[in-house]
Amino acid sequence: MARYYREARELARRLTEWSDGFTNSTCRFVVCSGGGPGIMEAANRGASDANGKTIGLNIGLPFEQFPNPYITPELSFEFHYFFMRKFWFAYLAKAMVVFPGGYGSIDELMEILTLVQTKKLKKKVIIVLYGSQFWKEVINFDALVKHGTISPEDLDLFEFADDVDTAFRLLQDGLLKHHFQAEAETPAIAKSTDPDPASASK
Repeated sequence: MARYYREARELARRLTEWSDGFTNSTCRFVVCSGGGPGIMEAANRGASDANGKTIGLNIGLPFEQFPNPYITPELSFEFHYFFMRKFWFAYLAKAMVVFPGGYGSIDELMEILTLVQTKKLKKKVIIVLYGSQFWKEVINFDALVKHGTISPEDLDLFEFADDVDTAFRLLQDGLLKHHFQAEAETPAIAKSTDPDPASASK
């Protein structure tokens, strides 16, 4: 699976170079990863290759998880709790690319999919699953539809990509359509919908 490291690095580099080309300084996209080794390192490394800033949301674990050396020093953050780390991922994210991974990757994917499905995010998050063969084998999305646990339209919440060109195009198209604005907007998460607006004054 070493190719995924190379491709994550290349994708992050291309995204950073593309974002740095914007003339509007209030609109840019910064690569953010979980801050550790493997694919996380590849993402930070790719952004660093393009001389861009890059964020790492690291978490203290008894093994394997240490901040990788490609994170912009002032943008390296360490968390103790997974839920707080995931909150900051979701709060600021405009897009999410999920490469093949284990429990942590699946947990983060399902968290974002649930927030998007239930409309707890007041923004569009572009979700790309990189490596369709892996993801279709690991998670049988069609079976979830077949058994009625998700709706057919829930399959439209994400797209698959099997190469850097496809992933880059999906991200470009989605980010330009939903997040390229003249002024930066404040993100919002988990805003409740009041069925009776007048109740706020009661």
